[in-house]
Amino acid sequence: MDASDPLSDPKITLMGLFAEAYTEVMREIAAQERAHDLSVAEFDVLLRLGRSPGSKLRITDLVLQTGLTSGGMTRLIDRLDKRGLVERTTDPSDRRVVLARLTPAGAAKNAAVLPGHLAIIDRVLSGPLTDTERTALEHALRKIRDHALRSRQTPS
Repeated sequence: MDASDPLSDPKITLMGLFAEAYTEVMREIAAQERAHDLSVAEFDVLLRLGRSPGSKLRITDLVLQTGLTSGGMTRLIDRLDKRGLVERTTDPSDRRVVLARLTPAGAAKNAAVLPGHLAIIDRVLSGPLTDTERTALEHALRKIRDHALRSRQTPS
């Protein structure tokens, strides 16, 4: 291959491998979550709430963490609220701040979905890697994420 050809740039291969791996992992996760009557985005929110102190987060933080638009997050929280999995509340220290809080039904949904979710992660994502490779991958992904977040916040 011609080194001056941008199509033979190894960065194209790296991005392609990343996209293909992500697609395969998410294909299995999406199927498992559908079996529990959840979309990937809905489970992502339930999982983030369940892992947060007090099982609650500011809705604006959920927007930043998930990449959904504020309108998309509002609709998603509306759906989860209607199903009794999440409830909206205000922050006692600042009544202008709206929080999403996991309900007991939402916690039960997490408990039902997590075993299959973890099995997929183990089988498809972390299972093929050694402990050293998993640690390196986690470090690399955190580095990429943090850099991307800083780049997004820095005006062009």
